[in-house]
Amino acid sequence: MLKPRQNKVIYTFFSWYISRIIRTDFRSFEIYKSEFDPGRSILLLANHFSWWDGFLMFQLNRIYFKKKFHVMITEDNYRKVKFLKYLGSFSVLKNSRSIVESLEFAGELLNDPSNLVLIFPQGKLFSNHAQQINFEKGLMKMIHSSHKKFQYLFAATFVDYFENRKPSVYCYLQQWEGAEFTSLQLIKSNFNKHYETSRQQQAEITA
Repeated sequence: MLKPRQNKVIYTFFSWYISRIIRTDFRSFEIYKSEFDPGRSILLLANHFSWWDGFLMFQLNRIYFKKKFHVMITEDNYRKVKFLKYLGSFSVLKNSRSIVESLEFAGELLNDPSNLVLIFPQGKLFSNHAQQINFEKGLMKMIHSSHKKFQYLFAATFVDYFENRKPSVYCYLQQWEGAEFTSLQLIKSNFNKHYETSRQQQAEITA
């Protein structure tokens, strides 16, 4: 696996740049907040529907959670988009031995209360109109590689234009406390409950 690298100059520049392009390309970024414990690390699970998702969650963390940001991405994207490694990205290569190393690394990151680890459980892009979020295998390996002291945050994100030229982003957050012996099915079920509630709430918004 390929790990994150540190460079304060590059990190500072791209933090500013990401904030700028979000302000430029979107009319607004609405966050429906949830309580969370700032003294514990965060496993942020989010739906994955666009090129923007990682940047939106990076911005969410910068302005709200204010943790050290980390995100699991494909090794291809890690190599292709050079600056991502300086924004907390680490790689995963599916169908390889190194996938276990990546999952264990993510679990170890969650042992540090100052960290946030973003995972897109779908594993690839799906439509923003998907009615259910599927979870790929591997998440439990990451969880079992940690001390299980972190907190779960669910993020359901949607984009709508209404009468505007630029779209607006709506991000619905929910904290969820998993039991020590939480299963993948239980996490998936609770995430999808939040996702469906958020989707219904989004459908009720009018211009």
